[in-house]
Amino acid sequence: MLFYFITVLLLASVQAKFYTDCGSKLSTLQKVDVSGCTDNAKECILKRNTNVTISLEFTPTKDIKNLETEVHGVIMNLPVPFPLPQPDACKDTGLSCPLKAGEVANYKSTLPVLKSYPKVKVDVKWELKFDEEDVVCILIPAKIN
Repeated sequence: MLFYFITVLLLASVQAKFYTDCGSKLSTLQKVDVSGCTDNAKECILKRNTNVTISLEFTPTKDIKNLETEVHGVIMNLPVPFPLPQPDACKDTGLSCPLKAGEVANYKSTLPVLKSYPKVKVDVKWELKFDEEDVVCILIPAKIN
């Protein structure tokens, strides 16, 4: 019995991810990478006065004409919008819109973690939207240091 319990626990920990899918409705999410964050981390450490790069690999389930990026910092269940210099996810991210259903897409964006940001725990909600629907939605637990 103990062997069975340990085996299940080990398998669960191998499949652990540092992010959760919060409603990717129009795609299948294959891979998420955040610079400086390991797959099995409980939270990502975001160092102030550095840049963080996020990479997403996903396959749209329908043709996508355009994509908008929305990022929120969720603190105590309150989403705070993070202003982006370029919210058009089809520009400077490696994506070439329109995206075709069934074809793998690779998105990459780099953002500064400003020195002025407070040292707090935050859930980063990252969304790629088409016509107000989530193509990709992930929630990343993070700590700003």
